[in-house]
Amino acid sequence: MALYKTNGTASMKKIGNNTMKNKIYLSICSVVFFAIIFASLSFSEMEGGTMELTSSAFSDGAMIPGKYTCDGVDVSPPLNWRALPDGTKSLVLICDDPDAPVGTWVHWVYYDIPAGVEGLPENVETDEHPAQGGTQGINDFRRIGYGGPCPPSGTHRYYFKLYVLDTTLNLSPGATKKQVLKAMENHIIGQAQVMGKYRR
Repeated sequence: MALYKTNGTASMKKIGNNTMKNKIYLSICSVVFFAIIFASLSFSEMEGGTMELTSSAFSDGAMIPGKYTCDGVDVSPPLNWRALPDGTKSLVLICDDPDAPVGTWVHWVYYDIPAGVEGLPENVETDEHPAQGGTQGINDFRRIGYGGPCPPSGTHRYYFKLYVLDTTLNLSPGATKKQVLKAMENHIIGQAQVMGKYRR
């Protein structure tokens, strides 16, 4: 009878030890699993990150310097972008003013920008095919290329919008914003914007 009790106690101790080992093992596995997931996410963030569009001439929501408006030399501001998604074939840049009294006023239409281009310098020439590649459309001033802020009065917002496409549009020079937006349908795989303000 005593031997039975002793063996029973030994068996219970063995079961308890195994349970404790299993708990420790599961805890270690959980820590390793979450560490791998965290490292993977961190690596992905460092490698790709969030797509963004910026300008060294003004920060998002800030005032656009007069140089880039009709009150100055009216040249386009420098723009840079990063973290384009995989599968990028071309880029489209549109700048417009939703505060214009006649409705949204289009200041710049630029499409088929090559995927390898990482930004635009200041003063992109107002040619149909600028040096950076791609094709420029017509703005609401009825001119090819960039036309800067020129509000009749008050403070207006100017949105520079970058669209990433999985195709090239192959539109002729001088296309309108409406034509470009139509051609882009079902081909947008990413987008970003920066907004600047100007007051007269």
